[in-house]
Amino acid sequence: MEKDGIKELDAFKSKRVDVYKLWQEEQKIPIIRGFFVQDIKTVEVASWDLMGGLGAFINMEGCGGVNDAYVCEIPPGEKLKPQKHLFEETVYIAKGRGATTVWQSQGKKHTFEWGPGSLFALPLNAWYQHFNSSGKEAVRYFAVTNASFMMNLFHNQDFIFGDEFVFTDRFDPRKEDYFNSKGTMDGRFYLSTNLINDTHSLKLYDYRERGAGGTNIKFDMAGQTMGGHISEFPVGTYKKGHKHGPGAHVLLLSGQGYSILWPEGGERRRVDWKQGSLVVPPDQWFHQHFNSGAEPARYLALRWGNFRWSFMQTVDGSGETYKNIKLGGAQIEYEDEDPMIHREFEAGLAKSGAVCQMASYHPLCTRK
Repeated sequence: MEKDGIKELDAFKSKRVDVYKLWQEEQKIPIIRGFFVQDIKTVEVASWDLMGGLGAFINMEGCGGVNDAYVCEIPPGEKLKPQKHLFEETVYIAKGRGATTVWQSQGKKHTFEWGPGSLFALPLNAWYQHFNSSGKEAVRYFAVTNASFMMNLFHNQDFIFGDEFVFTDRFDPRKEDYFNSKGTMDGRFYLSTNLINDTHSLKLYDYRERGAGGTNIKFDMAGQTMGGHISEFPVGTYKKGHKHGPGAHVLLLSGQGYSILWPEGGERRRVDWKQGSLVVPPDQWFHQHFNSGAEPARYLALRWGNFRWSFMQTVDGSGETYKNIKLGGAQIEYEDEDPMIHREFEAGLAKSGAVCQMASYHPLCTRK
């Protein structure tokens, strides 16, 4: 009887409708899976009729169905089709230069320019259109959205793409400076803005909680429930291991190194990264980032949850990832990590002729 019950449950599970998956299949563009992409600038793209350009979905296992990503390419001198939708989207420009125009069904159009390293958020359910300003170079951008969550919540594409409600609380076209690059700072490193001109040179601030002389800035963009941060850590160092909920898209902006990822009590997996690499840690997997290169390593993390808007605990990765796991947090302090982690880091540095700079942070560092 128990086996029959399991078969019945499996049969019903196989019939469940994933509206987002069905929508993706309709787009007829590549879908990249796994939890690591070596370089978003070189992934294969195909003609995408909806957007009017070239694209590929990036659906990492670590998303857990709560968010998703895609890359889109705009040929030289071209523009994409106007878009409007009831899901949030944050855009990082991987290469190329251009401009975006944003408008409500009524009101003034806002146009701002961007280039490599720019980051901006698209206001919810507002119209927008992207333009490539170069006649020689293609534009490629990387976007993280919560389309998977929203489509499967409402399972109605007409509502997602056709609703006319205007969120003036998120984007009021009467505000002339909506897409300026200044923003406002709160506290030590909390930035509210709608446009970051260059994520590669943006000033970061002390983030000693994560260890090893790291710096950080956290941002709230366009009133989104999604959020993110930029972190940087020095040559010859690495960050403390921690875990959180699904959907954190970690995109390397500079540097060279590796990350290790593991489920609690499970085997560690390693991925080696460079500028343009993407890693998405699976839900509640511990992970740790190591700088084994010759320059500071900087990354951009886009995910659910930010410092301004509260959201579901299981999605936003709460659990105080900066707090010692022994005290109810989700971070492993250096003195509590597996000693092999540090030994392997030092051995790797020695092979490349680099020097470990962890003496002030780690009790096992041999360079005193």
